[in-house]
Amino acid sequence: MNKTATITGKRQITIPIKLFKAANLDKSKKVLVSERQGEIVITPFLAKVEKLAGSLKMPAKWKGKDLEAIIEESTIEYFRDREHKRRPK
Repeated sequence: MNKTATITGKRQITIPIKLFKAANLDKSKKVLVSERQGEIVITPFLAKVEKLAGSLKMPAKWKGKDLEAIIEESTIEYFRDREHKRRPK
């Protein structure tokens, strides 16, 4: 299925509703945006995680947490560690 969309001045795009529904997307959910052979591919992030499920061992600190909580916690940890590395000794 092909549909037309316009990219705004802020590099934003509205996904046509038929494609949005066909891809099982939900508003405010995370997606993985990648480039493959010159085309932009949008994949529901949870679908990508589920596809990889079982290929990596889940760290104990993430067990029982939902994906949004893991992302938030990991982001905070990443920037805290990054800031710590920047501080002069």
